[in-house]
Amino acid sequence: MDPVMLQAASVPVQSLVWQGDDLVDLVGGRAWNTAGVERRIFTDRGPAFDRSVVSPSGRYSVVYAERGTNALLLEGARVVRELTRSTYHADDFDYPVALGTLRDGREILVHCPDEYAVLQVEDVESGQRLTAGTRQAKDVFHSRLSVSRDARHLLVAGWVWHPYGVVAVFDLDSALKDPANLDGPGALPMEPGLDAEVVSACWLDNDRLAVATGDEVLDDEEVPTLGPQHLGVWSLSQRRWLHLNRADYKIGTLIAEGGRVVSLHGHPRLIDVTTGSVLAEWPELDVSRRCGAYGVTHVPTPVAALHPDGTRLAVAQAEGIALVALPDLTA
Repeated sequence: MDPVMLQAASVPVQSLVWQGDDLVDLVGGRAWNTAGVERRIFTDRGPAFDRSVVSPSGRYSVVYAERGTNALLLEGARVVRELTRSTYHADDFDYPVALGTLRDGREILVHCPDEYAVLQVEDVESGQRLTAGTRQAKDVFHSRLSVSRDARHLLVAGWVWHPYGVVAVFDLDSALKDPANLDGPGALPMEPGLDAEVVSACWLDNDRLAVATGDEVLDDEEVPTLGPQHLGVWSLSQRRWLHLNRADYKIGTLIAEGGRVVSLHGHPRLIDVTTGSVLAEWPELDVSRRCGAYGVTHVPTPVAALHPDGTRLAVAQAEGIALVALPDLTA
């Protein structure tokens, strides 16, 4: 099915999230229904911000500058408090921030408010730091944070100084008991058989994560299992790669959709994570060719949102918002 274009205002769409069947730009303060009718929901946050994330409950959100130091924590349209991060290389990599909900119902904010290498978990409502204590962080630029749906784990797709993209997973239950657990190797084994630079990663479910690699490789004598230009699926419980597939296309940013992922690089592709095959693609839609959490500022992360039921993908375009109906391959 061909994409449906919703005409946006003259101001570019800078962030997208689904709220029910409406699409919302939390940075621009606008919303659209599926008929394309636009309405103003609150004041535009201005040029200081260009991206957003939203909590699983939808109650809280963060608008931030992808390559800046400033952010706002919001409850609806109300500013709860201002956030910041270290200025050290802030213009070289994506702002690290994520929202999640613990199993006891507390909503959490994960970010790096003091140092680029130190992850902190805070209670959203009170601002209480839940990971206060002595820390000895390893030298990693944390970025592209994502909390699993059950809030057991935190996924980080950051980088180290080569520069070189890396992936890590941290056990949040352990971190809340001993914050130093956020400074160690995490829940991934020291050698998960990954011998190429990580360009993106995302949760498929509470146990599995999809990891995409680029062309750069480590100088390693070991035989790699997830080599360059691959898409792999790692199981935390089984501590092994479930699927390893060579990709003959650039993967770029990943968005999970059950057993499939949407890849955003040049144009959107729907990929089967078990085989690496492209199930559908939309070359008529233009998205940036961004790989990794660091690098040039003129190639931003694509702005897109997958509906929670996995049936529709919204992709920001120069002329508006494209709505893509994802094929139901089980029918």
